[in-house]
Amino acid sequence: MTAFVVRRFVDRGLLSDLSANPDGTLHHPGQVEEVCQCEDLADLVAAETPLGPDQAAARLGVRRADFNHMVRLGWVRSSQSFEVRFGTSRAGAGNVALYTTASVDAVPAEHPEVDWEQLRTMEKGRRSPLAALRPQAAPVPA
Repeated sequence: MTAFVVRRFVDRGLLSDLSANPDGTLHHPGQVEEVCQCEDLADLVAAETPLGPDQAAARLGVRRADFNHMVRLGWVRSSQSFEVRFGTSRAGAGNVALYTTASVDAVPAEHPEVDWEQLRTMEKGRRSPLAALRPQAAPVPA
């Protein structure tokens, strides 16, 4: 189990972080044992497994440009990002967003209005049908 998955378990309330150190975590052994006894632990870990943008696009069977539109539209949100350095300088650093497998897998079911077969067979260089869509405005609380 990766540190990313452990942090997601903390976010979901399955584990409590007992550490004040933002770079590490400390968990009560009893809680860890309890989580490890879950019958659906493998499914929980699989759902929280991190995917980078290229991996997420490949999992959906779409081009990276199409996945970028899904992010722009708010259909999938990054659960965490991390800094990647190129070389030894911070000048070559960039942030990479990570998405949970479950959030990526949910996109087609949440957006049946999309012709997924067409999207998955779009040729490189063709304009994405998602490019014309605009993000939905958040509902105004009553």
